[in-house]
Amino acid sequence: MINLLQADAAVAAQPGMGSFWVMMLLMIAVMYFFMWRPESKRRKEMAKFRDGLKKGDKVITAGGIYAVVKEVKPGEPTILIQVDGDVTLRIDKNMVVADNTQLQK
Repeated sequence: MINLLQADAAVAAQPGMGSFWVMMLLMIAVMYFFMWRPESKRRKEMAKFRDGLKKGDKVITAGGIYAVVKEVKPGEPTILIQVDGDVTLRIDKNMVVADNTQLQK
């Protein structure tokens, strides 16, 4: 009789599969609200910023180059930036990471 009671207590102490799935869903929800959602929001804001670039904007590239946008053609993935004097570079829009005018305020 004692062995039967001990077996029932051991089975009751083990968590069920239901609690496993609840924990998995909670982990996914936490990851969504703290990682995926903010990253998606940041990516959309960066895409909006890059699409809104216009001539004369002061920008910083991914390589750390401070420049002024010299030419933006609609529909093209590249822009022309002026680094210093007559030095111009054609770069991909995705390499522009910040607006220099907002950082100086």
